[in-house]
Amino acid sequence: MRSNIGTVLITAGPTRERIDPVRFISNYSTGTFGYEIAREAKRRGKRVVLISGPTSLKAPSGVKVINAESASEMLKAVMKNLASAECVIMAAAVSDWRVRREAGSKIKRRGGAMRLELVENPDILREAGRKKHGTLVGFALETEGLEKNAARKLKEKRLDLIVANRLSSKNDVFGPGRVDVVIMDRLGNKTIVRRKTKKNLAKMVVDKALNFNI
Repeated sequence: MRSNIGTVLITAGPTRERIDPVRFISNYSTGTFGYEIAREAKRRGKRVVLISGPTSLKAPSGVKVINAESASEMLKAVMKNLASAECVIMAAAVSDWRVRREAGSKIKRRGGAMRLELVENPDILREAGRKKHGTLVGFALETEGLEKNAARKLKEKRLDLIVANRLSSKNDVFGPGRVDVVIMDRLGNKTIVRRKTKKNLAKMVVDKALNFNI
């Protein structure tokens, strides 16, 4: 069991994939959970690098923040900092798709339908799994088949731990409210957590990540 991890690398928030200079594809992530994790890791005396998508949150004190707008920018920042991190916690909600061609000027109405051609973004979590040398934590948000889908993601992306939650009207997955999660690890352990604040969940996630026996 390791108790003295140097650098903790964390991703948080959404990504934005530009359609034109004034529009983008994104999601409802606020970055709250990832920022709480960064704050908790720093509280424990770790060197923390936080790669953040666009949010309105204040940067945690003492944490190095690297801003990344798109999935491609976030991938570049993760790969640049991965080798120096002994623990990686990937809490960002990365857009799965981007438009094939970003328009150079604002797209105007033309009195009819408009089609956007989407292509897959790089899978940052998978790339981190291929090159990992320490503990790797991923997140999963599902609308159905929560544990089945999380277990598959855990295995396919070579994660050590995964934090999974279900999108529902009672689960404030995007905001500051309380949430239910399932935390699973590659050794077969499972923890079900009910109605916890993200601050308290951050403590649990950091505990498990820093003490996971790889």
